[in-house]
Amino acid sequence: MVALAAGAGAGVKDTASAAVRDAYGGLKVLLKRRISDDGAAQALDADETDPGVWQTRLGGLLTEVGADRDEQVLAVARRLLELVDPAGSTAGKYHVDVREAKGVQVGDHNTQRNTFS
Repeated sequence: MVALAAGAGAGVKDTASAAVRDAYGGLKVLLKRRISDDGAAQALDADETDPGVWQTRLGGLLTEVGADRDEQVLAVARRLLELVDPAGSTAGKYHVDVREAKGVQVGDHNTQRNTFS
């Protein structure tokens, strides 16, 4: 999901390299193949004009269809992140394991208040 957002942010700009545009387009093609819901497939295109749409419409669905475990999807997503943010990729910014975690936010500039009982 992070790669999709990064690609949407960088891939639609005129200044984006051909490699970024190709990787972003390739990721979208792979994800569209995984989902059968036409509305969700259209949401993949909407992310370019409204970045919040994909997260709301697609987050759970991509997990349900196994896109988060598909090695081909993950390889293309990693490549896109390497192109968009080489320093962050090298530093491990996008390698996050939150299995069995509670109250987790991933990303920059977050604020969170948790109350656990």
